[in-house]
Amino acid sequence: MKTLVVYFSLEGNTKWAAERIAAELGADILALEPKAAYPDKGFKKYFWGGKSSVMKEAPELEPYKVKTADYGQIVLAAPVWAGNFAPPLRTFLQLEDLSGKSLALVTCSGGGSPAKAFANLKELLQVSGEIPTLWLVDPKSKQDPKNETAIREFCGRLGAQK
Repeated sequence: MKTLVVYFSLEGNTKWAAERIAAELGADILALEPKAAYPDKGFKKYFWGGKSSVMKEAPELEPYKVKTADYGQIVLAAPVWAGNFAPPLRTFLQLEDLSGKSLALVTCSGGGSPAKAFANLKELLQVSGEIPTLWLVDPKSKQDPKNETAIREFCGRLGAQK
C-alpha cells in the first residue's frame, strides 16, 4: 500500500518527524504551505497561531500536485497550537476526501497533552475507532534517542514498507 506523509511545520519539529517517518515507511511526503505565513517568533507567533487554531481557521494553501487518491495510507502530522492541531492541516482535510484510507496521526508540541488535538482531528476525519497516533515533544529542538525509537515503533504499527 502506497503511503503519503502530509505535514505542516512552523519551527521544524514536525518537519523533522515527518521526514523520518517518510524515510522509515518508504513514503512520499507533502509539506503544506499556507499562502500567508504565520509569524514564527515572539508574542505574534503565539497570538496569531493560537487564535487561528482556537477559531478553527482554514488558511489558504499554496497549490500542491499530490493526488491523495493515489495513496492507501495517509499519515497526517502537525504541531499542537493552543491544544489543537495547526490550521493548515484543517484546510488540507477540508480539500481532500480521505474516506476509505488507512490513517495515522502525528503531533509535535512543547509539552502538555496532545489528547484534545487528536480528538479534534478524529472528529474532523469522522473516525470513531482507534487509529495509530504518535506524539513527540520538540523532537528537532530537543534531540533524544527515544524519539527515533518511538518513530520506529509507530512505523512498525503502520507496516513499514522498506
